[in-house]
Amino acid sequence: MALSTETSTPAEAARLPVGRRALLALSRLWAWAFLLLLILFFVASVPIFSGISFLSIRNSQNILIAIVPVLLLALGQTFVIISAGIDLSVGWVMSLASVLSALALRDSFDAGVPLPLAVLLGFCAAVLGAGAVGCINGIIIAKLKVPAFIVTLGSSFIVRGLALLWSENTTVVGLPDGVRAYGNESLVYLVSGDHPAFSVFAPPTLTGDMLRHMDRILPWPVVVTIVVVGMAMFLLHRMQFGRYTYAIGGSMQASLRAGIPVDRHIIKLYTLSAVTAGIGGFLSMLQFTAGSASIGDPLLLSSIAAVIIGGVSLFGGAGTVIGTVIGALIIAVLTTGLVMLNVPAFWQFIVVGAVVIIAVLIDQSRELIVGRHAGGSQ
Repeated sequence: MALSTETSTPAEAARLPVGRRALLALSRLWAWAFLLLLILFFVASVPIFSGISFLSIRNSQNILIAIVPVLLLALGQTFVIISAGIDLSVGWVMSLASVLSALALRDSFDAGVPLPLAVLLGFCAAVLGAGAVGCINGIIIAKLKVPAFIVTLGSSFIVRGLALLWSENTTVVGLPDGVRAYGNESLVYLVSGDHPAFSVFAPPTLTGDMLRHMDRILPWPVVVTIVVVGMAMFLLHRMQFGRYTYAIGGSMQASLRAGIPVDRHIIKLYTLSAVTAGIGGFLSMLQFTAGSASIGDPLLLSSIAAVIIGGVSLFGGAGTVIGTVIGALIIAVLTTGLVMLNVPAFWQFIVVGAVVIIAVLIDQSRELIVGRHAGGSQ
């Protein structure tokens, strides 16, 4: 029963020849090295071809904002894929959560509920609605033994229909003006130029040209995502929940023999996956001050790509949260850098697809490095 977070244990790695050990280390660290090379490449090339800086504060914050929805979808997907499952419904679950939160927020505020409480009700609607979908997915997968691919594919169509139905096939608008502050204000504000200023929680009083020199650092959606990432790391790497997840992905039959409540845990995993997607839908609603029934649809494949690039094994039993974060950063840095170089959008898809294929090949090579040595030593 595999309980480790790696493809091989330290003892197994120590028995490998020096050359294979180096290849194994490289296969584990390639995403970090690739991200560093990407940043260095864009730092050198963007000023030459576009005349602007890639490492500016504003651009770095744009990258962080861009990875928020993808990363929130990918976090839940990380747990599911480590358990040797898949969740194809998260994109539309995010869209449903966006619609539900917008409707709950707007209707409660119109009924006289104070704005902060209305925002909280919108959050509850997003999380509970998304969690219900994930729970149903988990029950069908765990109790009825229907493959996760089929269940989540079917539920994605159902959720899509519900999102379009409840939004009346249009964007949910009419939200209070103050909602925009929750999704677009930042933790820290920095003003450069002739009148430098620094402020936390609230923007400083600005006039004239000072507005053009103000940088927002750590927007609230990014802060929330950092908190969720920290909770996911603690859950996966420090709690029994994480050990059960690795064990089920390593061998479901061995997990059953070890007394792990596999069915119950699978239900929790798919519920968790939907909840993180629900948080993504809620934050997107705050950012755009509207509920969209299609906002999460194009993000599904990017979230799966982030998980794969981050080193989570498609065969289950291996992967880390920080790896998924690196995978999401690679996608965000890659697409942002190519946009700044004025590269057409279709090339962005081609490059990201190639990186995903390379990541899968590296994952398989890691299995071969350890497997061949194990086979040769018997």
